[in-house]
Amino acid sequence: MNIQRITNNSNNQTTVPKVSVIVPIYNGENDLPDLIHCLMEQNYPAERVEYLLVDNHSCDRTPEILQKAALEAEAKGIALYSLTENQIQSSYAARNKGIHAATADILAFTDADCRPLPQWLNLLVEPFINPKVGLVVGEITALPGKTLLEKHAERQSTLTQKDTLAHPFCPYGQTANLAIRREVFQEIGLFRPYMTTGGDADICWRIQRETDWQLYFAETAIVQHRHRADLQEFRSQWQRYGRSNKYLHELHGVDLRPKLNAKKSLYLMSRWFLKELPITTVNAIAGKGSFVDILGTPINLYGSWARDVGQQKAQLPAKAREIEFLAKNNN
Repeated sequence: MNIQRITNNSNNQTTVPKVSVIVPIYNGENDLPDLIHCLMEQNYPAERVEYLLVDNHSCDRTPEILQKAALEAEAKGIALYSLTENQIQSSYAARNKGIHAATADILAFTDADCRPLPQWLNLLVEPFINPKVGLVVGEITALPGKTLLEKHAERQSTLTQKDTLAHPFCPYGQTANLAIRREVFQEIGLFRPYMTTGGDADICWRIQRETDWQLYFAETAIVQHRHRADLQEFRSQWQRYGRSNKYLHELHGVDLRPKLNAKKSLYLMSRWFLKELPITTVNAIAGKGSFVDILGTPINLYGSWARDVGQQKAQLPAKAREIEFLAKNNN
């Protein structure tokens, strides 16, 4: 598919479309203050945007924080609403809850662990001036990290949309930074509510394979992402990627990722120890590189192992094949 790109802002748009920003949240009390601050700092006209923050059955202070934020936003003339999805434990079900409640024709998505830059909405929405564009993908960069794993993810550009847009099966954008016309959802349905991972690829692929809507890459519409800080979070993240591979294989026939076998692992570790380790260590000492680079290969191998485990153990739930639809009278 020919993916269009936008790299700068244009002021030629004569009308400002209304936008609904939808954020699923599960146990997000640590992330919410910064996220809400970033949403309140958006340069998009306040009267043309609503923020729908959907609590997905959190067991921390998320509901309390959301209710307080909604009151504070109202006092500032900003439409921020707290919603709840307690029936299905899935970020995609929570996003669907937001879609049902949304009043705008353009729906933008991000996540609780993301920090949209002030011009994010302006740049993400701008490509919709083209009536053929049905979904817009913005870029994801890393928040400055403190731990080794956070710094590693930043240097690896772990969540860049350029990788997902280059997927060999079909391009897609991650819901950490994605916008879709309501009309598209009315045509192909919503997210699969019982999926727990891979739903962003699924919705983008359904749109592109079942309709004529175009995908647009708004490279300068940036959200910063908080990467995983410890091994437990890192392992969980990569196991989820493995489950996503398996689910998308069962839904769309995507090739499974080849398993990292012992022979290849030994080769990569030997090459790291004999070649990469001495070079990266010398470069780090000389100030020509980062000490994070020294452990790059072992960290990547650990991530590959975790993804293999996730893919091997995953089994798509029967209900995950269900697609939810907007009610006919939903405007």
